Amino acid sequence: MLQLVLAVSVVVVAVAVYGGLGLRWWWRARLRRGILARVAALDLEPYHAAALKQEKTEAAAAELMLGGSLDIDGEAAARLTEAGREAGRPPVEAVPAALLEAVRRHDPEPVSLGWIDRYDEEYQAQCSAYRRERDARLPAIPRMPDWDGRQPWACCGCVGFVLLVCFWLIVAEMLVIAPPHGLREWAAAAVAAAGLAALWFAPAGGRAVRARTECGDALGDRLRAETHPALAALDERQRLHVLTSAGDHDRWRGVDRFVPDEDDQDDDEDDEDEWWGWVDAYHYRAADHEDDPDGP
Repeated sequence: MLQLVLAVSVVVVAVAVYGGLGLRWWWRARLRRGILARVAALDLEPYHAAALKQEKTEAAAAELMLGGSLDIDGEAAARLTEAGREAGRPPVEAVPAALLEAVRRHDPEPVSLGWIDRYDEEYQAQCSAYRRERDARLPAIPRMPDWDGRQPWACCGCVGFVLLVCFWLIVAEMLVIAPPHGLREWAAAAVAAAGLAALWFAPAGGRAVRARTECGDALGDRLRAETHPALAALDERQRLHVLTSAGDHDRWRGVDRFVPDEDDQDDDEDDEDEWWGWVDAYHYRAADHEDDPDGP
């Protein structure tokens, strides 16, 4: 009789636990499909997508290079071309137009894209205004709720896990201390043992539900899979020059000043010391000849 009660109790608890896991799976899978569909349906402009993944300056520089208004050499220095210096029609897009104005403010001195992106306040203000305008047009994208990080849900989960472990231990101990007699009790004990085995894997099942229904950063994955058309149109050498200039924040500062490499500064100081040392030695030898009356 005890084995039958234990079997019924274990089956009820197992149905409740795995029923909750199944409902959670269905709800999270439905929410995941909605998020992926919403992200796939987004109509992002190329410069908005580049701004979302922090590549707007590189994309704008690539478009200006393709248009013949900007040139970037192997030293990461950006300079205007003759066509870029002409006060013609500015680019249609806001970001390349803002970048062209920023480079013109430093002309004729070379400047790096990284310096403009980090320190040119007017360029930053124009790009921020463009970003706010485009972000306001984006529809709301739902997010997968992170209940594990919230304290009330975490406490409830801990309490439920402790109760489940206690129930498992009590039933297992009662099955051991009360050996079954007869076919019916053995069958009930087998059902109870199978239910306990299923409950043992319930936490792993909860982790599997969360892992298989997680959509991650759906918008970020889409942005990383796309490349701005202007960047895609550059060859490898031009793309390397653009990326190098975008990562240079200190050397080329346009009209502010140019900071040479430390190695160049050390070489200049060594050359200057060597030159002055030669002059001093010459003067010393000349003074010795003047003081020596028997000299030639």
